[in-house]
Amino acid sequence: MKYIPVIGMEVHVELRTKSKMFCGCKNGMGLEKQPNVNICPVCSGQPGTLPVPNRQAIEFVQLAGLALNCELRKKTKFDRKNYFYPDLPKGYQISQYDQPLCEKGSLNIGEKEIKITRIHLEEDTGKLIHPKGADYSLVDFNRAGVPLMELVTEPDIETGKEARLFCQKLRQICRYLGISNADMEKGHMRCEANISLMDTNDKRIARIKKELGDKISISDIRAELADISELYGTKVEVKNINSFKFVEKAINYEIKRQEEVLEKGDKVIQETRGWDNNHGATVSQRVKESAHDYRYFPEPDIPPFEFSEDYIESLKSKLPELPDQKISRFKKEYELSEDNAEILTSRKELADYFEEVISEIKEKIVSGEIISAEKKSLRLAANYIITELRKYLASQGQEIKDVKITPENYAELIGILADGKINSSAAQAVLEEMHKTGGDPSQIIETKGLVQMSDESELEEAIEKVVKSNSQSVEDYKNGKTNALQFLIGQVMSATKGRANPKVAMELLKKKLK
Repeated sequence: MKYIPVIGMEVHVELRTKSKMFCGCKNGMGLEKQPNVNICPVCSGQPGTLPVPNRQAIEFVQLAGLALNCELRKKTKFDRKNYFYPDLPKGYQISQYDQPLCEKGSLNIGEKEIKITRIHLEEDTGKLIHPKGADYSLVDFNRAGVPLMELVTEPDIETGKEARLFCQKLRQICRYLGISNADMEKGHMRCEANISLMDTNDKRIARIKKELGDKISISDIRAELADISELYGTKVEVKNINSFKFVEKAINYEIKRQEEVLEKGDKVIQETRGWDNNHGATVSQRVKESAHDYRYFPEPDIPPFEFSEDYIESLKSKLPELPDQKISRFKKEYELSEDNAEILTSRKELADYFEEVISEIKEKIVSGEIISAEKKSLRLAANYIITELRKYLASQGQEIKDVKITPENYAELIGILADGKINSSAAQAVLEEMHKTGGDPSQIIETKGLVQMSDESELEEAIEKVVKSNSQSVEDYKNGKTNALQFLIGQVMSATKGRANPKVAMELLKKKLK
């Protein structure tokens, strides 16, 4: 390892408030079909207008800070960030500079802790539209003034994969909090990476390598040296990344590009680059600005804020159960594996649906409607959501909120399966029909004739026919070829149109072949 990547992320998240950040216009998240419909003199930067901060947006950012283990500032303010661009109607952006709402947080990715420097609140810009073939551009101010949360990490990330996982987990938390859908494809979440390379040939790092081995990490170096910022290479910012997959690809490409520049003996230029997905490469856009280029100063039209300890405590009471907490509880309470718990909690709506199903199953067990053990029923409920229901949703491009199957009907199907009234293949067929129609499982089973055949006299009749028509397989089984038994069971299932109880059929078939 000649170079260690040093990566910090800047993530912007549009907040799902009813109105914009500093005016009463509807917050359409910039997704309006018609341009310039949700605008007013404030968000379009007309002279003489005054901004009024959105309380809900401030609370949303503070909730995110609490969820990410941040310290909430009791005194904070807004600042003006000055720069000119056609989609910035006022010629400046109301943002935060030296007193952000939240500071010094963290987010764990597996065993690794990614520290969060700050989370602050600002307003989004408008959008430039470039008509094809035209020699002009148009401006849509629908998005101008939409509340925008910006999160900045410490340079703790070392790979594109770590960056992707960080951004995905941040999106999950935003969704659990209900502050944003954080859909990257819709522009609700925008990720930018700051990337540099640390040369491990530096004598201070070489000493650590000698002690710990070649595969040292940033955390290893930080543990040995008080301040390593002067060891960082020249930082390059990569923008225009519109998917998690491309976050990983863009960072990995930029690491390799910088390595090649340094190996040639050239210097990396501090600049802003964009990700070009068509070519799978980063491309130069402009020289990177520094903070002094923006000429920050306190926003004169908005007084500073002071938050009391009582206010902060009231916010803490609003925090929901967060993903990591829910995973731990699901593993303990429902005896789920780590992987299954992660899948079921990946979306809050999916976790809620699962727990509603569990509640229905428990009620049915108490009432005697389900006679199987609770543990068996809960395991089946989890498995069929993970393997079957999610498959049907994915095939239709749907989310769990779109499902037609009520938790009560789903629980009823699981009870019927757990009690052995239908077999697994029949259950899959019923679940597929329920997904299409939202129908009642008992009616579907009756209509399709899927009740499991466990009556021995009926099964013996089917087995007799199978044995007579498959003499070679019978002979193979008697000669020790155990696979022949599976073939014969398959023939029994086929003869009974999948209704045979496999366990009972297997016992009767073995008895017949003795």
